[in-house]
Amino acid sequence: MTKNQFIEALHQTGVDLTDRQIAQFEQYMKLLQQWNEKMNLTAITEENEVWEKHFYDSILPFASLRPTSMCDVGSGAGFPGIPVKIAFPDCDMTLLEPLQKRCRFLSEVVDQLGLQKVTIANARAEDYVKEHRDSFQIVCARAVAKLSVLLELCVPLLKMDGIMVALKGKNGDEELKAAQKAIRELGIQLVREEKTTIEDGASRINFYFKKTRPTPKKYPRAYGQIKKKPLEEETWEK
Repeated sequence: MTKNQFIEALHQTGVDLTDRQIAQFEQYMKLLQQWNEKMNLTAITEENEVWEKHFYDSILPFASLRPTSMCDVGSGAGFPGIPVKIAFPDCDMTLLEPLQKRCRFLSEVVDQLGLQKVTIANARAEDYVKEHRDSFQIVCARAVAKLSVLLELCVPLLKMDGIMVALKGKNGDEELKAAQKAIRELGIQLVREEKTTIEDGASRINFYFKKTRPTPKKYPRAYGQIKKKPLEEETWEK
């Protein structure tokens, strides 16, 4: 996907970029390529792949949501949080990342791009939730953990009626089956799923969960407990 194809593809979803926003994406790509030479941020650095697999792939799931407050859990190199922030500049964005070196990169991107209303939190989700429970309209995560684990980490951060967006790959359907216990326990409901295929044939599944009742205060548990005994049906637990 070229830059012009990226711009047109977003236009088709109702997202029109200004010249300033396009310049911000270009600067973000340069910073990603430069920093990736000294630290492991991403295996995807070729320009056309970045436009599609990092930028377009990050924004597409949120085009219809028009987020106003969002937390990107396990932000890493900033996906999907920073592309969403560029596309929707009025959104209050929190980038939650446990690794300090990645937080330094995120800070550099935010400064260089002149992004406002962005919080970079150097913390794990299960710790961050202690002071930020029920805080966000949208919580999302991409390539962080399997769905049952992801939901327990993310859902407590959601406001009532907020939306949890899980960006998954080809194993998404299997993970959804395994996560039914988590869905019941955490007080959410699957309201939508979107399946797409990008140019190289890779499949994407985006799950949208709505918080319909308060999440019990005992969640999230310590990460070791979550990993050892995820909220999955007995037949799915490993």
